[in-house]
Amino acid sequence: MSVLDRQNHWQNVYETKGERDVSWFQEIPQISLDLVHATGVRADASIVDVGGGASHLVDALVTEGFCSITVLDLSEKALAKSRNRLGLRGRKVTWIVADAMAWRPDRHYDLWHDRAAFHFLIDASERAAYAASVRHVVRPGGHVIIGTFAPDGPERCSGLPVARHDAGSIGELLGSSFALIETRREDHRTPAVASSDSNSAGSNGRRAKM
Repeated sequence: MSVLDRQNHWQNVYETKGERDVSWFQEIPQISLDLVHATGVRADASIVDVGGGASHLVDALVTEGFCSITVLDLSEKALAKSRNRLGLRGRKVTWIVADAMAWRPDRHYDLWHDRAAFHFLIDASERAAYAASVRHVVRPGGHVIIGTFAPDGPERCSGLPVARHDAGSIGELLGSSFALIETRREDHRTPAVASSDSNSAGSNGRRAKM
């Protein structure tokens, strides 16, 4: 799938569905927050949430006093949902419509967080381009948090195929300049039918340090 096709797909998703109608919705993204806290980054750390879209992670980070947050997503409509939800609280957040595989900002970041984008990169060339972006964006000594579907998780999400990973496959992609700090597993229950095992998705959260 081309970047334009992927962008059109997500624009349509966020135009036709409410934020609580999508299977990955979390009112409180606790695992992501726990992993951010585990890095020990200070409130003035530069953080980018890749594929952050309408995620509530930015809300929680703003509430905790983090003051240098960037949210990057292919979908302007997804970002608009978060901007509107935060209102004046989001005035210091930087909102960027971009493709993470090609993003080359003129600054470095202390923390790269991604719970929503990486697993949609099916082709090895796309994953290689993503890894190149990570290495360009994250400063030496910085942290990377990547959440993906686990090897036993679903094979599709939002009508798209996904690539499933474990800590080893992500580490191999990022390369030897990163060291694995920890990995966690979360059994996510979709909001629509939270009590149904058929709607649970095994996922891995991986925290690495450059």
